[in-house]
This record gives sequence, C-alpha cells and structure tokens, in this order.
Amino acid sequence: MAYGLGLERTENRLAASHPQWGQAFAEEAARIRAAVGADIVALEHYGSTSVPGLSAKPIIDLLIGVADLSVADRHAPVMIALGYDDAGDGGVEGHRIFGKGAARTHLAHFVVHDGPEWIATLQFRDRLRADPALRDAYGRLKAQLVAEHPTDRAAYTAGKAAFVQAALAR
Repeated sequence: MAYGLGLERTENRLAASHPQWGQAFAEEAARIRAAVGADIVALEHYGSTSVPGLSAKPIIDLLIGVADLSVADRHAPVMIALGYDDAGDGGVEGHRIFGKGAARTHLAHFVVHDGPEWIATLQFRDRLRADPALRDAYGRLKAQLVAEHPTDRAAYTAGKAAFVQAALAR
C-alpha cells in the first residue's frame, strides 16, 4: 500500500513514522474537500500519523470540522463514492466516522468544528508535536498496548485514555 498504509480491522500493529504520511493526508484531504465542498469548515491531520517521529497504526486520521453532524449524514453518499464505508460513530461520541479500505488506510472523522472533540483532539496532537518526551512516552505506551492486545482495538484504545486525559490536563 502507498506510504506503508493499511491495517486489517482485527489487527493492532504499529509502524515506524513515515515521512510521507503528511503527503498521504494532503492527497486524501484534497479529494474529500473537492467532493464535500464548502460544508467543510476545516480539515486537519490528527492521530499518531500526524506526529513526526511517533510510531503509529498505519492509518491516516482526518478530522473534518463541520457546523453540525447532519453535514456528515448529508454527505454519506459522497464519502461512499470516494471508497469509504459508513462506520457510524465507531464508539466515539461526537464523531461520525467513515473508513476507507478493507485494510483501513484512512479514517475520516466528522466532528463539530470548535466543539469539544475538535479542541481536545487537536490539543493532544499539538502537545505530542511540541514535547518529544511526551511523544516518546506515548509511543512506549502504545507499543506495550499492542503487545498486550494484538487483536483487540477497543482494549488498545481504552488503554490510552488515561494518558491522553493526563496530557490534556497539563
């Protein structure tokens, strides 16, 4: 897969940071912007692939800021035409998620622009980018969680929650 992207849904695996993940984001963001149009208030690269030097599940996360989540509902056919499937909220309150590929290469998260999910997600990303010690500690935690939960994505994600909350409380 391009840029080393792609992860089966039943697999947890980390890949070393890839210098072209930013380019993969930019390419997909342009496709989505062209298809969805002016309903997108802002579109950001987030998640571990957006943090240079951080190992990550090789899936590009796109944070799509919209006025309200009905925009995602309205554009579901457009996202499906772009090769995404509708994952509902994916268990993430305040998100409407679309996943690309059987082996996921991209996850597009529609959230309310400047809402709590938008703000917290980008604050965490920015803290990881600004603090190499925090980034490295997070990388170690993620490696430990992958070893403990090689096929349980929910447990892997839950295992990161306390770290994320502590980083945001700083």
